[in-house]
Amino acid sequence: MSDMSIISAILVVVVAFLAGLEGILDQFQFHQPLVACTLIGAATGNLTAGIMLGGSLQMIALAWANIGAAAAPDAALASVAAAIILVKGGNFTTEGIGVATATAIPLAVAGLFLTMLVRTASVALVHAADKAAENGNIAGVERAHYLALLLQGLRIAVPAALLLAIPAESVQHALGLMPDWLN
Repeated sequence: MSDMSIISAILVVVVAFLAGLEGILDQFQFHQPLVACTLIGAATGNLTAGIMLGGSLQMIALAWANIGAAAAPDAALASVAAAIILVKGGNFTTEGIGVATATAIPLAVAGLFLTMLVRTASVALVHAADKAAENGNIAGVERAHYLALLLQGLRIAVPAALLLAIPAESVQHALGLMPDWLN
């Protein structure tokens, strides 16, 4: 399989950005595996594989929930990264979808680290918004909120862009190195 077109790559990064935003906003559910994987499948011309992967990951993500201070694994990063790996790996069989699903689980946990970084950075933005509010600067409050949302979107879009930059052959080779028991 050859690398995807620049238009497809841009669309995938846009979907990744929206998935990152939705991890916080929860308005349109772009962060849900079924939605994110389906959109990436459509953007890359692999709609059926995207739906199948999204459905598999959605069944896993149904059990993920934030409880108290314990944050659930990051479904947005897991979905986007697994869909990119599936497309670049080029194996759209049940086995290929199983491999992509298996890679999604550690990626979901790694996404928690990115979430922690963004939320830590957002503390400074909250203080900036508070200061702007004290001064009656509504535009400053809005800027702080939009910057915090931008960081949430970039939390998924940047890793997606980095994955897209890896040649498809390298992804296929790495997937070929996985032991059979892991598949």
